[in-house]
Amino acid sequence: MKSKKTLLVPQELSIKTQDIDKSNYPEYIEKIFEFKIPAGQQPERIDKYLTRSVVNATRNRVQKAIDEDQVTINGKVAKPSKKILPNDLIICKILKSPPISLIPENIPLNIIYEDESIIVINKQAGLVTHPAPGNRYGTLVNAVLYHIGLREAINLEFDEDDEPDESLIFSSDEIRPGIVHRLDKDTSGLLVVSKNPVAHAKLSKQFADRTVKKKYYALVWGNPKQSKGRIIADIGRSSRDRKLFTVLKKGGKFADTEYKVIESFEYFSLLEILLHTGRTHQIRVHLSHESMPIVGDTFYGGNSLVYGGNNPQFRIIGEKVLKLAARQMLHAKTLSLHHPVSGQELTFDSNIPEDMQIIIDYLRIISSTQNSDL
Repeated sequence: MKSKKTLLVPQELSIKTQDIDKSNYPEYIEKIFEFKIPAGQQPERIDKYLTRSVVNATRNRVQKAIDEDQVTINGKVAKPSKKILPNDLIICKILKSPPISLIPENIPLNIIYEDESIIVINKQAGLVTHPAPGNRYGTLVNAVLYHIGLREAINLEFDEDDEPDESLIFSSDEIRPGIVHRLDKDTSGLLVVSKNPVAHAKLSKQFADRTVKKKYYALVWGNPKQSKGRIIADIGRSSRDRKLFTVLKKGGKFADTEYKVIESFEYFSLLEILLHTGRTHQIRVHLSHESMPIVGDTFYGGNSLVYGGNNPQFRIIGEKVLKLAARQMLHAKTLSLHHPVSGQELTFDSNIPEDMQIIIDYLRIISSTQNSDL
């Protein structure tokens, strides 16, 4: 029988990102495209021609270049409706984001377990898991690369119009550590990182097979009618905002979230969440869908008074809670998996982070005061 090992994470370290040399990360680079229109070319609008001809160009990017007078035809600034003709000389200047450069950075990490195959990290809120077009430095991956001894930058070709995709970013064999799952920037808690291809493949299979157990603590608005429940609802991108996700009747991906009430307060609850699937923003979307948005969640309705707004006494309490909640109050508390080499079952548990604990303690004091007045 394989043994089981449980480790308790010590109280969070005070972690601050070191000053980063942003000269390593130019925001844009200029690319110049020149086209000589052949004799047989049929008349065509310049914006359509460039969208079709410039590698990785989108219509929006081409339109922006035209609007900023960065497109000329035979030396004259072109309008979007201008049609190209045979023998025209077209010059188009487009500002593009440079390739993502993974530069090892000396950012302190709260590492709670490490061996030759894996690293388990208690990620602080505010730290992005991996680089992407909108977050090119100061991420957990930059920090881990430095931690494992790398000092040279790794350049990745990545189009800024693509959605951030871990498999695309980390498909190169050069890139280790391997990210097998992620936490949102403002979600704190436990995350495992692989240190070699074998560990990466085996951990990825565990996540795909849903044998990894992840429990979260969430401070939410509202009080569920039942002490435990399960939310099964498909999730997909919102048609109103492609950066957000929502519950969909058609076209979404299956998502399954189980919750249990740990502690109740007036208009608030502390929930333990068990994920049975791992969709992007799953907990936040499901809880919001059930009218229990996570306190402080600016994307999914948790950053304003959801309940009790007509109660003058509670309004003061609710507004103080919101002032204390500088991010969504969601913490990945427990992580259980099998070691990719030994097969040993490992369970890691962490303390609730200080910012979240302060709010819970405040609500406990309010609740105790209210009960003593009865």
